[in-house]
Amino acid sequence: MFINGAVWGADDSGTARSPAADQDLVILLKYLSSTAQFYPVIIDGVRMEILAVKAPDGTYRTVFNTCQVCYASGRGYYKQTGSVLVCQNCGSRFPMSRVEVSSGGCNPVPIFPQYKLQDEEKIVIPRDFLIRAKGIFARWKA
Repeated sequence: MFINGAVWGADDSGTARSPAADQDLVILLKYLSSTAQFYPVIIDGVRMEILAVKAPDGTYRTVFNTCQVCYASGRGYYKQTGSVLVCQNCGSRFPMSRVEVSSGGCNPVPIFPQYKLQDEEKIVIPRDFLIRAKGIFARWKA
């Protein structure tokens, strides 16, 4: 199945050059490792960010880079420190092994398998799903 979208990691650096705007987000697996990669997205003018990582068990995981509890503060987003993600609002530490596994509480908002497509080369997060998540980014990094 072909899906139109912004393809990230298309060059040798694996670094996104500009945000995916109003389209599906396509993440190439070959650029994912235990270091979190952050993918900017703009949907209907709302800045968002997806975090993708290769978990310790070898699976590929995705979350919205915003905290389920702290998102309304504007500082409820994560930065990686060693092998954990740290909420920039409350300081909660979240291990990479729990990315996309835990739901509820002070942790990144998971993007569960039913909300994305994955094959041996890429993860596709559909625009329609991104549209539904805009609200949690209303004050993001404000």
